[in-house]
Amino acid sequence: MEIQNESPAKKPKRLTSVVWNHFDRVRKADACYAICVHCQKKLSGSCNSGTTHLRNHLMRCLKRLNFDVTQILAAKRKRRKEEPVSIATVSYDEIQRKDEFAIPIAYQKFDQEAKIDETHNLGSLKFDQERSRLDLARMIILHDYPPSMVEHVGFKIFVKNLQPMFEVMTMSVIESDYLTIYANERQNVCEIIRSLHGRISLAVSCWSSRGNVEFLSLSTYYIDDNWKLQRKLLNFLTLDSSQIEDESSDLIIKCLMDWDVDRKLFSLTLDHCFDSMGSLKDVTEKIRESVRFVKTSSTTQEKFDEFAQQAGINTKKRLFLDNQMRLNSTYIMLETVLDYKGAFYLLQEQDSTYTVSLSDEEWEWAGSVTSFMKLLVEVTHVFSHSYSQSKYPTLNVYFPEICDIHIRLIDYCKKPDEFISSLATKMKIKFDNYWNKCGLGLAIAAILDPRFKMKLVEYYYKQIYDTEAPDRIQQVSEGIQELFNDYYSVDQASPDDVVGQAGSGLIGVTRDRLRGFDKFLHETSKQQSGVSDLAKYLEEPVFPRNYDFNILNWWKVHTPKYPILSMMARDILGVPVSTLTAELAFSTGGRVLDNHLRSVDPDTRQALICGQDWLRMEPEDANSSSLSVVPLAIELT
Repeated sequence: MEIQNESPAKKPKRLTSVVWNHFDRVRKADACYAICVHCQKKLSGSCNSGTTHLRNHLMRCLKRLNFDVTQILAAKRKRRKEEPVSIATVSYDEIQRKDEFAIPIAYQKFDQEAKIDETHNLGSLKFDQERSRLDLARMIILHDYPPSMVEHVGFKIFVKNLQPMFEVMTMSVIESDYLTIYANERQNVCEIIRSLHGRISLAVSCWSSRGNVEFLSLSTYYIDDNWKLQRKLLNFLTLDSSQIEDESSDLIIKCLMDWDVDRKLFSLTLDHCFDSMGSLKDVTEKIRESVRFVKTSSTTQEKFDEFAQQAGINTKKRLFLDNQMRLNSTYIMLETVLDYKGAFYLLQEQDSTYTVSLSDEEWEWAGSVTSFMKLLVEVTHVFSHSYSQSKYPTLNVYFPEICDIHIRLIDYCKKPDEFISSLATKMKIKFDNYWNKCGLGLAIAAILDPRFKMKLVEYYYKQIYDTEAPDRIQQVSEGIQELFNDYYSVDQASPDDVVGQAGSGLIGVTRDRLRGFDKFLHETSKQQSGVSDLAKYLEEPVFPRNYDFNILNWWKVHTPKYPILSMMARDILGVPVSTLTAELAFSTGGRVLDNHLRSVDPDTRQALICGQDWLRMEPEDANSSSLSVVPLAIELT
């Protein structure tokens, strides 16, 4: 059916969908129609009809499949009397000719429909090559993509069709962009740390690679002015094989000087852990061999299951071999095997081929060590839960867990079994070394938790020290008072600078006349509030214990009430108790560097690893300039 006396319809609004590149919109009487420019078919073109039916028609339009998109654009330009800039589609053949790459045949086929529908009108827009290039480098850093992706032909095709004006750089240029981004982000981190009112804590972690190259990572922990616990990776250092421990210490000090944070340093946490499973190595290996024996065949497994039924074992756990690089996996294996102890006894009695059986004494050793490992796993889960609730747990959460380990070690040292008591004694020697260095700090952190204060210290110290508890509690009380006095002294030293800066300008004479009074007023008020600051906090009742408590929010709210004590709390609560993440807590393999990072030079490696950390740690808000999304095309004014 032909349409008589048709004329182009007046468009009440701009047609923004790309589907209108394939249709003319005409009006007849009170109706609007969309006429396909390929087959001249007429469809509804009213505003209420949408464009879905138009897209469906284009998918079935045979004439459209062989139609050149440039013809459509030329017709549109003529009708609209415009000259827009269009994005041309880049083919793999064109990239192949340019870069002399061999492209698989399958890659050379493009859907003509995609070529037309994805053609956009940029209008009067300006492309920012520099910004896009740095965005590409930032993307590679942030998501740990292989740098060689910039030379992949598929990536080049994707970018060219997305933005033909962008010139993809070589790997060497991208690496220079890494360093540019690293330098800019490093300056941002410097400014953040420099502006902190509190102090920072440093954590040093050890890394390795398959080539036996050793690395050190330096991370700083601090509580910012909004009372949020933050972490920033400062350095990732490649150690020379000839460097000794003292030289590594000098290297750490040099890094602190380079960052100009040596005078802000509050604490240092080093990477060190011990393994209690070494003493149980022979027993553990026997248990592994026993599990292997049971799982060698389905016949043996069925026989073992019958023994389990005869022994009255109702557990639903199944025997499995542990991952020897994961201590929590070894613990689960031991715990499961202990549940099947009766079945292994029957296996030993009725199967002569089973020769790796454990003695009664070895079963007892395995039970005792597994019981202690259970405590360690539970404590680790508490710490891991703290990590899941907040990015980094504050120091106050560790004191009760460490005290439980301390009490359990004391009990194990008193065991009548010589093997168990000897193993516990060795562990306690290492634990005491840690406790003597960190126990006071952990106790003070617990005191600064308003739910516990001195009461938690008194509760645990009576169990740990028995008759010596009063003296030990007094040492903690004196320790926190001494530390508080140090903060009070530092706070007292500030008025001269503040008053001196105030005595300038037109009112300088008046300020000079009353400067002595200002200083007197400041000192006396600080003395009155400072002396009672800690005492007032300790004398007040403990805060009700609940699971939704946030200690940093509590101190943020109570800073006006405890001005000096809150300064101390900010520094102490931000101290990391360990350099291990939750994932590494039970790993015996340590931190291993990815292969693709081993092949780059040390400066680039540090730029990639530190840059990734800083970009990931950026605040996710609209005001963040470092990760804000900037359009690839900027409209000209």
